[in-house]
Amino acid sequence: MAQRLTDLATSSAHLGVLDALAVTADATTSRVLVNNPLVRVVYFAFDTGELLTTHSSPRAVVVHLLDGAIRFTVDDTEHPMAPGDVLYLAPGAQHSLVADAPSRLSLVMIDPGAA
Repeated sequence: MAQRLTDLATSSAHLGVLDALAVTADATTSRVLVNNPLVRVVYFAFDTGELLTTHSSPRAVVVHLLDGAIRFTVDDTEHPMAPGDVLYLAPGAQHSLVADAPSRLSLVMIDPGAA
């Protein structure tokens, strides 16, 4: 199913997202909040032990841990994250993660070439 595009020229509000995105037992879930050629915002929820295997994005990425505890690896360097921590990933950076506790994070992908 294709993701609905968010109009680049129209402001939008996404409220109550954390209340609507509960951590599900033994699962990783996500919700796309904004999706256009310039920026994509996705919220993820991970149960303890869930992981994302190593991959990369052609876009720059900003990760903000909202709650929980995650070990986020970028280019072979592991970063234990606590709530409030932020990581910036350059385009093409290899990254993966493991949730050490039920966790939720915000991921923002930016494509400066689309502006």
